[in-house]
Amino acid sequence: MPSAIAKLQYTAPQRSVFLIRLAVGAVFFFEGMQKFMYPDELAAGRFAKIGIPWPQIMGPFVSGIEVLGGALILIGLLTRFAALVLLVNISVAILATKIPILLGHGFGPFTLAKLPRYGFLTMMHEARTDFAMWLGLLFLLIVGAGGWSVDAQAGGARPGG
Repeated sequence: MPSAIAKLQYTAPQRSVFLIRLAVGAVFFFEGMQKFMYPDELAAGRFAKIGIPWPQIMGPFVSGIEVLGGALILIGLLTRFAALVLLVNISVAILATKIPILLGHGFGPFTLAKLPRYGFLTMMHEARTDFAMWLGLLFLLIVGAGGWSVDAQAGGARPGG
């Protein structure tokens, strides 16, 4: 009987999944690195402006999640677990930063960004990368890391995936 980790690592055998892993993993990895490099603009400072609680703690925490999760996805190790954690991360980001744009006012503890216009189209423009990453993460959660991954080597590629 396979262990829980081995079941988590079963993946579709297609090597082309690497392209999705490359896009999604690189975006999260480099966004997390930038949050560490520019905390006032992209992490704790920004989090304080938009109403994220405990910004001095959450800034480095989110940065670490994005760097580690992005790296795991890039190499294809524990891809489904990393995708799930990053799905939570990006979902909170959408709630905190994009829903106020849609509504045209703050949402819960989150404040509204100062933009020239608000509403659905502006929100869609501002969220294009977030939604692409959300769907890429969902894809990786469903199919796994693909044939060119540590997961495939450790857990085996699922036949016919």
